[in-house]
Amino acid sequence: MAKLTFLGATGEVTGSRYLIEPDNSTLLLECGLLQGGHDADERNRAPLSDLARRVDAVVLSHAHLDHCGLLPRLIRAGYRGPIHCTPATAELLEIMLRDAAFVMERELEAENAWREKRRKSPLEPLFDLDDVIATLDRCEPLAYGEPRRITSDATIVFRDAGHILGSAIVEFNLQSAGRRRRLVFSGDLGNPTSALMNAPQRVHNADAVLLESTYGDRDHRPLDETIEELAGILETASDDGGNVLIPAFAVGRTQALLYHLALLYYDNRLPQQRIFLDAPMGIEVSELYARLYRQLNESDLRTLREAASDDYTQWLPPLRITRTPEESMQINRLSGGAIIIAGSGMCEGGRILHHLRYNVGRRNCHLIISGFQASGTRGRQLVDGADEITLFGEALPVRATVHTLGGLSAHAGQSELVGWAAAFEDRPVFYLVHGERAKQEALQSALEEQIDADVRIPRMGDSVEI
Repeated sequence: MAKLTFLGATGEVTGSRYLIEPDNSTLLLECGLLQGGHDADERNRAPLSDLARRVDAVVLSHAHLDHCGLLPRLIRAGYRGPIHCTPATAELLEIMLRDAAFVMERELEAENAWREKRRKSPLEPLFDLDDVIATLDRCEPLAYGEPRRITSDATIVFRDAGHILGSAIVEFNLQSAGRRRRLVFSGDLGNPTSALMNAPQRVHNADAVLLESTYGDRDHRPLDETIEELAGILETASDDGGNVLIPAFAVGRTQALLYHLALLYYDNRLPQQRIFLDAPMGIEVSELYARLYRQLNESDLRTLREAASDDYTQWLPPLRITRTPEESMQINRLSGGAIIIAGSGMCEGGRILHHLRYNVGRRNCHLIISGFQASGTRGRQLVDGADEITLFGEALPVRATVHTLGGLSAHAGQSELVGWAAAFEDRPVFYLVHGERAKQEALQSALEEQIDADVRIPRMGDSVEI
């Protein structure tokens, strides 16, 4: 029997990694970065040399760092095989991984300066730009719906997961002991109401399914209610004269926010006259979305075209792009009344930290959290009602009003996860991954009760036969 081993994202959302072993080959599905938690850096630094030697091919569902962020480290450890992904994922990887290497180098300089003063050994980077370039050279893009034999005993097909540009559900057809076994990985399944994305495709046959469970315990608020809440927050912030800070993930969330802000603008419901996109990677990704617009949801694009009266150059007139650090610093010298969209989405790095430093202690500031916040992250602290946060070594009081907009999530909620799982015509075994334990248990109960599914929750290092 083919063997599946869980090497990450078990009982937690990030750090995706799975080993698949049919008859004569070894496949690595995902190689993601751990994000949040006190031991994340130490775990990310674990050696990958044994894995690099064993693996014949890597398969990647999409370009978020918790799925792909350790690929350059795998290359550094000696992996020289192919990396299979969709064409859009390959383009996003270049943006994501180059930025990650740059940020890591900058942060490590500061960390090692601190360590040198205390006579501690310097830390080596997880990877560098040369490793990123070598990673990109290994990518072999594959379009949705086109089967590809990646080893003598394994074939893959990508289906649209509807999560971000290029995101994929992965179907594996494996030969093992003279039998064909089918393994399906959901990847991150999209929220069908997410702006610009198509609904996740349904798959009907599998022996085993790896199913994400990020929001396995609940459904998202209806999108129309969420947009109404967003409009209300923006109106209140305008009356208060404060800035609106939106920490946003560069891929997916930023583009969805710009879409909804544009529709509010053309509906005369956007009081702010200055909107700053202050995220170099978010800017680059948004430009890629614009270039690959044919892969986006046509109905959403039509709605935006009609709202903008087909004026393609002015979809969001108040938007100002700030590419350089100097332009970014100028924002905080202005009076209030602006919307500032900046990375990172979990407030763990990037330019949002500087905007928090200037604004989080102000009672007229409104902070909008619009995405999942992993345990241990600064964003999670804010969502959980922290009275103060530490920024650049300084404890700052939190006086800003913190809002959570769950309806903008790019992940499927519980009902969508159950509905997607119900499409399988045979009776596969479902293994729940990419979720905190309580959320996995809630989804397990829902799947068992609603579709009589065989559902299991693996632990780190578990191996199962398919």
